[in-house]
Amino acid sequence: MLRIHNSLTRRKEPFVPLKAGQVGLYVCGMTVYDVCHIGHARVLVAFDVVRRWLRSQGYRVTYVRNITDIDDKIIRRAVENGETISQLTDRTIRLLHEDAQALGVEAPDHEPRATEYVPAMLSMIGALERNGLAYRADDDGDMLFSVRRFPGYGRLSGKSLDELRAGERVAVSDHKEDPLDFVLWKAAKADDPPEAIWPSDHGPGRPGWHIECSAMSIHHLGERFDIHCGGIDHIPVHHTNEIAQSEGALGHTWVNYWLHNEFLLTGKDKMSKSSGEFLTVQFLSDKGYDPLDYRYFCFGAHYRSALTFSWEALDGARNARRNLTDKVLEWKALEKVSAVSSASQHHLDNW
Repeated sequence: MLRIHNSLTRRKEPFVPLKAGQVGLYVCGMTVYDVCHIGHARVLVAFDVVRRWLRSQGYRVTYVRNITDIDDKIIRRAVENGETISQLTDRTIRLLHEDAQALGVEAPDHEPRATEYVPAMLSMIGALERNGLAYRADDDGDMLFSVRRFPGYGRLSGKSLDELRAGERVAVSDHKEDPLDFVLWKAAKADDPPEAIWPSDHGPGRPGWHIECSAMSIHHLGERFDIHCGGIDHIPVHHTNEIAQSEGALGHTWVNYWLHNEFLLTGKDKMSKSSGEFLTVQFLSDKGYDPLDYRYFCFGAHYRSALTFSWEALDGARNARRNLTDKVLEWKALEKVSAVSSASQHHLDNW
């Protein structure tokens, strides 16, 4: 029986899908305000392997990997570049696809963009409001999720509410019931570009980050599905908030298994866009490496273990992959010779 480590229970469990022979698999994709770095590439490779492994075991996998194409960072970058949001996101999505293809990562069955699912997000926010879990902030008109009204908030991280802190994308406000309350709907600001504003019963604005993944995953996989994946950095905030808002709106368990990959490290720090210092798949290609060398490098550590990047380690992966490729070509050549020999012998025997 297949066993997988479930981040929710923090133990390895037998995998039992909701529907025999089928797996619904959702992966939190990229926020496309810039090109992807090789830390993102590790995520792509890790869950590409998970998908392929499940399929090799006979499961019919529906694989969904979203794209976040509306976000504070995206708006800010588009303004800095003097371009529209769609011009920025269309370009970075194209580059993402080029990187994934070069890495041998199969395209997902569905790749929803957040901007295409705003009505579904508003529907979820309405359900949360009816269930007493959402409220409007007095200071700026944002719609917020009340974490203290949701029992068991934080169980994915294994921490109590008081142990958790507000994450990078959770703004602290004097008008929040709790500092950890997070935005479901961001009220439009005077300087927001028109592309970043949608009409709603809560006033013009745009969705918060967390509600996007909940709406997109439910749309494609249903109100309960098998596996949700992402980086380990998503555990304390993003995935914790996804669970709270999804189960708060639905009234039942949402996802059965949670898989998280560890960071790619450069020295002691994780690789990140925010640092401004990161390597891309294209940069590796420009340095003479095949992107498949990097894919092989990713296999040098378990997906739940941190992996430290170095040029020496990448060189080792390149040599190992080349040796393996040479062996495979030798085996194929021998098989071809053997097949020709067998056919010739069969012909002679018949003659």
